[in-house]
Formats: sequence, C-alpha cells, structure tokens
Amino acid sequence: MTVLARAASLTNYLEVSRHLGLNGHGLLAQAGLSASLLEAPDQRIPVAAAISVLEESARLSGCEAFGLRMAELRQLSDFGEVSLLISHQHSLRDALQVIVQYRHVLNNALAIHIEETGKTVIIRQEVITEQPIHSRQAIELAIGVMHRFCSALLGAHWHPISVNFTHAAPADVAIHRRIFGCKLEFNSDFNGIVCSASDLDTANPQANEAMARLAQRYVCTLQDDGNPSLVHEVRKSIFLLMPMGRATIEHIAQTQGMNVRTLQRRLEEEGATFSELVNGVRRDLVLRYLESPGYSLGRIADMLGYSMHSSFTRWFISQFGQPPATWRVQHDLPTPLKRARSAAQGPAEPWQHSSSQACPSAPRPASDHLQLSQTRKC
Repeated sequence: MTVLARAASLTNYLEVSRHLGLNGHGLLAQAGLSASLLEAPDQRIPVAAAISVLEESARLSGCEAFGLRMAELRQLSDFGEVSLLISHQHSLRDALQVIVQYRHVLNNALAIHIEETGKTVIIRQEVITEQPIHSRQAIELAIGVMHRFCSALLGAHWHPISVNFTHAAPADVAIHRRIFGCKLEFNSDFNGIVCSASDLDTANPQANEAMARLAQRYVCTLQDDGNPSLVHEVRKSIFLLMPMGRATIEHIAQTQGMNVRTLQRRLEEEGATFSELVNGVRRDLVLRYLESPGYSLGRIADMLGYSMHSSFTRWFISQFGQPPATWRVQHDLPTPLKRARSAAQGPAEPWQHSSSQACPSAPRPASDHLQLSQTRKC
C-alpha cells in the first residue's frame, strides 16, 4: 500500500527552497513529483516522495531546519476544507479531535495521540510510511504545523511547555527557539508537544456552533483515500504507544474501536498478525534509536518494551545477526559515552554553536497570526 497525503503537505516548499538557492522544481522532478501538483493542494502524492524531497533539500542547502521553515509559513487554511470545521470549534480540545477524526483526509501518514495526565497534555506525532524512511524534516514539519495550528486558536502569545524530538539536536537551534519559544527536548522518548491541560479548554473566540454544523455536513461529503488499511492504522498506533509501554493488543484494539478478537480477525483478512506488526515496528524504531547518540542501549531496550537488557540483545541478534553494540560500531555511530568524551575534550555542545552552513533567516509570514477565515481554493 502506498501511503498518500494531500499535496498541501508541500505548501511553501518552492518558496523556502528558492530562498535557500535550490532548484525546487528540479528536486521535485527528481522525486517523481511536479510543481503543478502544488497548485492543486487536494491532489494526493506519495508521502515517501515528499519525505525524499525534504531530506534532499535539507542536505543540499545545509539547512537542518528546512521542514520547520516551511511550517513557519503555514496558515490554518492549508488544512483545506477541514479548516472550515476546525476554525469554528469551541476549544483547542475540540479542534484537535477534528484533526484526529479527519487525519485520513489530511495526511494518511500522520499519527497523532493525545495523552492527558493531570495538568499536562502530550500531543504525540509520528510520520509513518509503508517502509521505514529517515524523516527528520517531515517530523519537524508536522510538529511545526501543529504548533502553528495551536497558536491560531490560542493566540500568538501562546507557548507550550516543551517541544520534543526523538532525533538529535541540529548544530544551530536558533530557528527552533524562535518558532517555538519554549524548552526544546532532543533525543526525547517521543516526537510532539507538551502543554498545559488548561490550554486545551481555552475558548475559541471564532467558535460558532451553527457554522460548525454546516461545515461538518460539508466535510463529511469529502472524498478521502477510501477505507484506510487497518494494518497501517495499527502500525501507526504501535509507533505511538510502544515507547509508552502501552502497545498491547488490548490497548491497540481499543484505539481502533473494536475488541481483540475482531482486531485479530480483521488483521488476518489483510494478511497480517499483531505480533508481526509489533516486531516490524520494533525493527524500525530500534534503528532510529541506535542512530541517535543520545540513546543508551539500556534506554533503547526499555523503550522497546524489554525489562531485561539480555532479552533485548537476544531479540536484536535474531533480527540483525549481531549484538546492538556491534551494529552501532560497524555503522560508525557515536555511543553516548563517546559523545560525552568528545564534549569533554572539545567545544561545547553542538547546539550552542552556529553551523558553518546555518540557514539564513526564514522568509516571515505575511502575518504573525493565522487567518482563521481564509479557505484555500483549488
């Protein structure tokens, strides 16, 4: 199954690439995409191709915040027709539920989980494709868009408690600090935004129940990709819940609105089993974690659901034919110990310095506030 997203996921790509001196049209063509697709935001494009464009653009430009710069220019209207429904919701909590409900219409690769614990809320996000792809730029784009979305409803003065990324910090975090204005957590256990629970219930001054009902009826008529693959939806849930220790078949069945027996039967109909999907996600996540110098093997084992380091090592050997420490060394990846020694012997942490290829200031949006009433036209 090819995972698709609206072409609007690449909104502002040409503007940012041009600002950085790239041939955006050529890079799109290299990935099998055309610039004309961006003029039809509801057209569907392969997510893997979009990710490839973002990663190659970041590499060629030397700008590690390429995806984030695109997010900085986003408007609520870039959600397409769904923005009509979002903008009239009573609160951010209701608006987030709309995004979760219509995520298939927006981006079939986007996984979102909202976890509320006491006075704190974590909005977890992942970008999941049919095959594991390094997607640092796509993740930062998704989190940046979510931040812009929250600011649209709560006001430009709003700042979350923290923004978290599973990948390592870039050489220069100036753009991250300017956009998010809060604590940045790299090498985190999850990708997403942490905010106060009270933020979710802040009243939206643009809320209008009558308009929301009209928008709901209209949005329900929109065509999406058809019935989404249950296998893909379950994989997205496992990606989000495994680091939380909650990727059990009982919990995943609950997220899909069915009982365990029904989930097992439906997966079998699609030629998969739950244990196979869990193992596949573990394989994808372990490589992501091993590539990050901030993760110790003990922490990786815990995040993948292994209470015993020896059990994790046995599983890794069965999957990759060698211990995880050996795999890391053979791929010339720095361990946390090496990273600590390097920091002690050399300069300060890399995110305290500007990169020699630090990207120039981003083109600023026409307004610091998202336009809630503007709707993109095809």
